[in-house]
Amino acid sequence: MGEERDAAKIAKPPRLADADLTRRLDKPAYREALSRHRLTLARIQQTYLFNGDKAVIVFEGWDAAGKGGTIRRLSAALDPRSFKVWPIGPPGNYYLDRHYLLRFMERLPPRGAISAFDRSWYGRVLVERVEALTPERRWRQAYKEIRDFEQSLLDDGARLVKLFFHISPGRQLARFEERLRNPLKRWKLTYEDFRNREKWDEYNAAIDEMFARTSTPEAPWHVIPANDKRHARIAALDIVTRTLGAGLDLSPPLPDRQLLTEADRVLDVEPDLIAGLRGRTE
Repeated sequence: MGEERDAAKIAKPPRLADADLTRRLDKPAYREALSRHRLTLARIQQTYLFNGDKAVIVFEGWDAAGKGGTIRRLSAALDPRSFKVWPIGPPGNYYLDRHYLLRFMERLPPRGAISAFDRSWYGRVLVERVEALTPERRWRQAYKEIRDFEQSLLDDGARLVKLFFHISPGRQLARFEERLRNPLKRWKLTYEDFRNREKWDEYNAAIDEMFARTSTPEAPWHVIPANDKRHARIAALDIVTRTLGAGLDLSPPLPDRQLLTEADRVLDVEPDLIAGLRGRTE
């Protein structure tokens, strides 16, 4: 009965096989969309700082699927004082002796801020499952633990976006070769990247089960077809801006009367500007 109740809470999950990896975006459309999303992201951040909203963005995906490039475009649009990217690698000894969610709880955003996780707590049911780093009993328990954790984030007022970047094995191999040939990208390529390819089918099964057990109506998974980097970046930013901006008035906040009075006294600006802002504020 408990499993049936849990299943009822799950949204219709995505599947990797359903992603259309043929989707493309040309350069002019990409540049126009990127400029539009950057402006929207800046407005969202300004609204969050003013209202005290907060958000968490989860980036998961295959090696070389384009998470890093998308995160860079996201970061370029936001002020780093209230936007933080957390690159997540294997836990150190301190965290190995503690609950796996602890290090993520410590990195959650305060009011007014946005945190992005470049890999996340989902490592528990992906790499720790496939590489047998965690007993099966524990990683199976993690599905409910993660759903409860994410629900607690939502209950605390955070918005949550979960993105998975999906590419084909052939495209991944081509990007590995590109990294090997390019001295400025060679640092991204590791032995583990090649070793993980040998377990593609196992990871594929783990990913689809992760979707099936943790994609909820309140915190759904979004699969990003990422064979084309331009398409992937815009598709991801579109989901981020729609989720983070839903229901918000993104108009620039108006200055308060005290600020306007001081600006009128100190600054050499046209009186109509101060009068107009004062009228809108009052």
